[in-house]
Amino acid sequence: MDEKISSNFNQLGQPKYVIIILGMLVVGAICIVSILRDRIVNPPNNQVSVIGHGKVAYQPDTATVTLGVQIDKAPTAQDALNQLNEKITRIVSAMESLGIKKEDVQTQAYTLYPQYDYRDNVSNVSGYNANQKISIKASNVQQDRELISKIISLASEAGTNQVTGIDFSVSNMNDLKQQARILAINDAKSKSADLAEASGVKIGKIVNWYENVVQSPGEPQPMGYGGSDMAVSKEASSPQVPTGTQEIIMEIVLNYSVR
Repeated sequence: MDEKISSNFNQLGQPKYVIIILGMLVVGAICIVSILRDRIVNPPNNQVSVIGHGKVAYQPDTATVTLGVQIDKAPTAQDALNQLNEKITRIVSAMESLGIKKEDVQTQAYTLYPQYDYRDNVSNVSGYNANQKISIKASNVQQDRELISKIISLASEAGTNQVTGIDFSVSNMNDLKQQARILAINDAKSKSADLAEASGVKIGKIVNWYENVVQSPGEPQPMGYGGSDMAVSKEASSPQVPTGTQEIIMEIVLNYSVR
């Protein structure tokens, strides 16, 4: 019996058995390390999320008016461009008379194309059309409540026949977002306290958070003037364009650990 046991130990001492045993030990060690690392890096997901909202109202202080000049059936392409440039120059001068800087009048689009008449299945050039869209930025609309109306009226007198939209904005948007963010955070903290009291759980530290702007200034508003079928009349009364009150709404999600 002793000789048999001794023989078994001698076999375990052979190189191939030693390698097998070491391999099993290494695999076991890797499994243990993996389990410990998973528990450290990815702790149990005992968290709760709370959503808070913050709303700040404001009055826009900047307006961007988009308008255009359309030239139809000029006899030549050069004549179409000359007429277009002449009217745009008059519009820029009119804006300068209102205190709007030249750099605040920018071209948004520019087109020149021939117009064809079709007779007896034959197309002939009957004239040339040109169009230029420009934007006019006015930054003191709260000081002069009639400024937008003045822009549209003087631009129409100078030659514009299209008014396609007005975009209102505010110069201190980042400050307004920060105000809304603080309100949203306070709202979320208040809700977390109510949740803890109602559920009996203990809320720990903030694990992570993210924010989202739910509502911000909208898209440019169409004015209803211009286009292929409508023109701004020089005799028309000045349009009334109130800036109104807008608001920004910030949403904050706070993730708390639960103890």
